[in-house]
Amino acid sequence: MTDPALDTDRPRPARSLGRAVLRRLPLVGTLLGLALGTWLVATNDLGAIADAFGRVGAPGLAAIVLVRVLILLLCGMAWGQTIRGLAGIGQAGSGAFALLRFVREGINVLLPVASVGGDVVGGRLLTFWGATGALAAASIMVDMLFQAGTQAVFALLGVGLLLQVNGESAHALATWVLRALAVTAILLAGFVAAQRSPAARAVARRVVAWGRRALRGPEAAASPEGGVYGALDAIWAPARRGNLAASILLHLAAWLLGAVEIGIALACIGVPSVGVAEILIIEALSQAIKSAAFPVPSGLGVQEGGFVLLGGLFGIDAGTALALSLVKRVPDVVLGLPALILWQTLEARRGTILPPRA
Repeated sequence: MTDPALDTDRPRPARSLGRAVLRRLPLVGTLLGLALGTWLVATNDLGAIADAFGRVGAPGLAAIVLVRVLILLLCGMAWGQTIRGLAGIGQAGSGAFALLRFVREGINVLLPVASVGGDVVGGRLLTFWGATGALAAASIMVDMLFQAGTQAVFALLGVGLLLQVNGESAHALATWVLRALAVTAILLAGFVAAQRSPAARAVARRVVAWGRRALRGPEAAASPEGGVYGALDAIWAPARRGNLAASILLHLAAWLLGAVEIGIALACIGVPSVGVAEILIIEALSQAIKSAAFPVPSGLGVQEGGFVLLGGLFGIDAGTALALSLVKRVPDVVLGLPALILWQTLEARRGTILPPRA
C-alpha cells in the first residue's frame, strides 16, 4: 500500500488553488484598475481632460520624459552603490545598472507583475554581466528596501506639508496616510530584520520555501539561498556605510525630482494657484497611494483617483487632475516600450554581453 505522505502524484486541491490565486492576482488587479480608470474618465468631462492634456503640448511632454530619464538614471546609480566595489560584481559598471534600471521600470509599469516582477528580472539580468546570482539578488533586496524606505520619508514630508493646509478633508487624509505609513514602517523593519537578524532569516527561509511551493510546486522549495545571506552581510558591512548612504540620498533625490514633472505639467496647463508645497504634496501622496495598490499594475485607476482626490484639495478640477495623471503616464509608455525591447534583446544575447577578457 502506498503511503499517502509519499504519494506525490495525489492531487493537492488546496495547494493548486493557492497557486492559481497567486498567479491570477495581477490579472485581477489589472481588470479592477482598468474598470476604475474607465469609470473616472466616463464620469468626468472628457473634453476638459483632453483640453488640459493638449495644453501640455509636445515640448512639455518632452521635458517631462527627460525628467523621468534623469530620475531613472539616479535610481540606477543608487542601485549600483549597493554593491559597488564588492567581489562578485563581475563587469557590471554604471552603464549596466542604468540600462537594467530602465528594464525594471518598463516591466513594472507595463506588465501585470504586481510592481515587483521587473526587480526580479533586473537581478537576473545583472548576472549577464558576470555578477554572482547571490550578489545580484541581494542587491535587489537592498535597493528595494532603500527605494521603499525613502518613499516613506517622502510621503512623510507630504503629510507634514498637508497638515499645514486648512480644512477637515486635508487633515483626515493626512491622518489616513500617517496610519498607512505606520504599517509601512513595521513592514520595512521586518524587511531589514529578514536581511540582518539570524532569527528573522530563519522565518524568511520558511516563507520563501512556502512561496516557491505555492508558485512552482514542492520540488522548488529546496532551492539554495544561503549565498544570498552571505552577500547581504557583505553589502551591510560597516565599511560600506558611505556607499549605502549615497544610495539612500540618490533615491531621495529621485523622489523629489518626480515633483518637477507635475510642476512642468501645471505650468503648461496654466494653473498658477498651485505652489511648490502643493506640488510636493500631490507628488508624495499620489505616489504613496499608487504604491499602496501594488497588486494593480502601475496603479491603473488608483493613480487617477489619487490625483482627483489630491487635486480637489487645492482647487484643481477633476478634468485637470485626470490630465495630470495621464501626463505622468506618458513617460511610462515612451520609456517603457523601448525598455521591454531592450529586455528581450538582452535575453537573446545572453552569453555575449560580457566583453572579451584581455
